Amino acid sequence: MSSDKGISPDFPFDSKYVEVNGQRIHYVEEGESAPVLFLHGNPTSSYLWRNIIPYAARHGRAIAVNLIGAGKSGKPDIPYRFVDHVPFVEGFIKALGLINVTLVIHDWGSALGFHYAHRHPENIRGIVFMEGIVRPMTWAGFPPDFRAGFRMMRTPGLGWAMISGLNMFIEKILPSAIVRDLTPQEMEHYRVPFPTGRSRKPVRMWPREIPIDGTPADVPDIVSGYSRWLGDTQTPMLMFHATPGGTIGPKEVEWCREAISNLEVVDFGKGIHFLQEDVPHLIGQKLEE
Repeated sequence: MSSDKGISPDFPFDSKYVEVNGQRIHYVEEGESAPVLFLHGNPTSSYLWRNIIPYAARHGRAIAVNLIGAGKSGKPDIPYRFVDHVPFVEGFIKALGLINVTLVIHDWGSALGFHYAHRHPENIRGIVFMEGIVRPMTWAGFPPDFRAGFRMMRTPGLGWAMISGLNMFIEKILPSAIVRDLTPQEMEHYRVPFPTGRSRKPVRMWPREIPIDGTPADVPDIVSGYSRWLGDTQTPMLMFHATPGGTIGPKEVEWCREAISNLEVVDFGKGIHFLQEDVPHLIGQKLEE
């Protein structure tokens, strides 16, 4: 499948806020009835889902939330480790009273979504994921084009300079993981939430949280836990992937096919990591199906 045509840079949704753990969490929603919750990752926001939300809204209540520290959500002075994000995601779902949720998840949003589903399987209707974290990683299996950069970003001092100082995750990593060229308007949307080095702390911390070769110690344990659950649960799952992919390359696709018990797989052809910026309409159409 080729890249979509008619990808809009606009974000025509009304902002909503809810207080979770003393912080304002920003989200947008369209439609009614059964909730479809979109969870983004690093360094994005609900803006990533802008062209996909209308498809889901035709069949349910499409909700795209901004993680703490991202988009227009609060930016408290916290460590921004994986475990710091968990209570905000769980608190958001509880605050909105979301029941029988379909998760649509990507990047770190996938890890947060899978972890929630593992802990609260009774509240999950189904899971759609793309370019997610399905099991602990190794440096040997890390995408070769990104291996050196992520090693440097995980290095104290150097990581701060690259991300908080030079804003390289937004300016370099993000566009390099998309097939098409983002427009100036789209790039500005991604820059706006992180105007200063201090505001980029969440972006800087996420690479250090990736469970690679057993570090940091707690995150691989969490990922291993939900990875085992993926093999046991009968929750319906749909995976979108592309080639060469990023976090889900050919070996991970094979693993998912073998390990996840109730999985349908859709191949979008050429793509890297941020599939929502290359094939949003194909994603939306498959969601509708």
